[in-house]
Amino acid sequence: MNEVFQGLKVLVIDDSKTIRRSAENLLSKEGCDVITAIDGFDALAKIADSRPGIIFVDVMMPRLDGYQTCALIKNNSEFKATPVVMLSSKDGIFDKAKGRIVGSDQYITKPFSRDELLGTIRTLVQ
Repeated sequence: MNEVFQGLKVLVIDDSKTIRRSAENLLSKEGCDVITAIDGFDALAKIADSRPGIIFVDVMMPRLDGYQTCALIKNNSEFKATPVVMLSSKDGIFDKAKGRIVGSDQYITKPFSRDELLGTIRTLVQ
């Protein structure tokens, strides 16, 4: 067990139940406290309540997409410092640039591996 992950609150926002479940399984095994949300609106309510240490957000979601969700999180002074990682099935340079513009801290291409998720958390959460 790694102390970085013990009790770390991780919010996973994705409209895919499969992605939410796999991320939750991986992270729970490492000792993380995982909160999931099905879209940006769902997530915004949960962020205020749970105050996650890191947020993973899917780019392509209905209603409020990952870029809009990330921008809203980063524009809130209370959560500006919270690392936000974009999850996308697209690996384009444009998508990554757009993620940077809205303030995301990192960009992971789906399907992601256990090592990618954990490595990202190690890098971004002090």
